[in-house]
Amino acid sequence: MPVPKRKTSKRRRDQRHANNHLHVATITHCPNSGAPVMPHTVCLESGYYKGVKVMKTKQDRLEARGKKRDAQKAAVEARQNAPEGSVEEAEPVETTTAKKKSKTK
Repeated sequence: MPVPKRKTSKRRRDQRHANNHLHVATITHCPNSGAPVMPHTVCLESGYYKGVKVMKTKQDRLEARGKKRDAQKAAVEARQNAPEGSVEEAEPVETTTAKKKSKTK
């Protein structure tokens, strides 16, 4: 096992650690929402990065969920209000879910 030949002096030790100081974080503001954001990162409030929408925010998901519920309620009401024996049925609501890939051998 290697061992130092001489004791490291305080000056040499302190010079080595001279650059280990705290840096002030740079904070910018999102041009869309005005929220404080770290540089080169996506704004979590608006979902924009460099003027392009790159991710869905919580508000976007809530709006999509509300539209889906309204469409489902309308379809249920249309089925209930339709006279019995009618040939036409209300169009089913399309849901966008990811399908699982099946492994085939």
